[in-house]
Amino acid sequence: MNARQIEVFRTIMRCGTLTSAAQALNVSQPALSQLLLHAEDQLGFPLFRRLRGRLVPTPEAMQLFPEAERLHRDLESFRRFAADLKHGHAGTVRLAASAPPALSFVPRALKAFRAAAPGIRLVSYVVPFEVAREMLGQGDADLGIALSDEATPLVDSETIGESEVVCVLPAGHALGARQTIGAADLAGETLISYRTRSLPGRMLERAFAQEGASFRTQVEIDVSIIALSFVQQGIGVALVDGLLPWGGFPGLVVRPFRPRVALPVALLTSARRPASQSQALLRGKLREALRLYATDPAARGLLRAAGAATGNGADGADGPPHGQHKPALSNKTDSVLDRPGRRR
Repeated sequence: MNARQIEVFRTIMRCGTLTSAAQALNVSQPALSQLLLHAEDQLGFPLFRRLRGRLVPTPEAMQLFPEAERLHRDLESFRRFAADLKHGHAGTVRLAASAPPALSFVPRALKAFRAAAPGIRLVSYVVPFEVAREMLGQGDADLGIALSDEATPLVDSETIGESEVVCVLPAGHALGARQTIGAADLAGETLISYRTRSLPGRMLERAFAQEGASFRTQVEIDVSIIALSFVQQGIGVALVDGLLPWGGFPGLVVRPFRPRVALPVALLTSARRPASQSQALLRGKLREALRLYATDPAARGLLRAAGAATGNGADGADGPPHGQHKPALSNKTDSVLDRPGRRR
């Protein structure tokens, strides 16, 4: 029996007559009789018999009826759930974010998403970029956002902004008197920064090479937030993304690094699975949240949304007010938004 035949059988059982059932289903009685005959032919036994002009269910029909009722309830539940998905009232969206976005503009995006789709369940993971990309490829996350735009055959990448690398110093450090920090200024310092095989590490390595210096980290990190306590404890100075609100942490001084190195802020999606309406909604909220965060004084000019004009950089927590940036020592820029050929 197909779904239509089950619906006919259930309606006849509930109504008791073919005439009433035909009216309930808005079909003619001959058409309903034909549907019933086809169902009985497929089953190989009759569902009803006529006794003294009345339609009487057979014992087999009496046993099938509870199952037909259960299937009807399940089908109605399925239809309601599909309608909820259509209108953003049900479902789940799983977001895998690296720590810098998760601690800066992602909360704003999630708040806006919840306001627009309160019935959607959100699952948030804070993981390194490599883990987020692996989760996308394996289907364990629906969206990712990280400071790397390196795509794979299983994962697409869309660059939605860029974040400058900054130098984070312990309060009272001699380099804090400078408006910007160059590669040469870090000679002799204990450098805390990214692994050289990571995208940020490779970009910094190129920047140092432009200045005739070598990028050598004494303390390697996978996630920039790890540098916080290291710098606070005076272990060394850090070259990390400017996306995190470093100025809000005690015991730190933040200065722009020159030459300017701009790390991509990228949305990661599955290359093999189409996005649901809820996932597309969250993507839009993430783009908008990044754009708004870039204009916030907390970003201190260190974040640029895709399509925005490039500024001169920014000074750190002890520098001039937002919007009154000192000129950069170097005009050289490594910007993912300005380089051709990036996969979006």
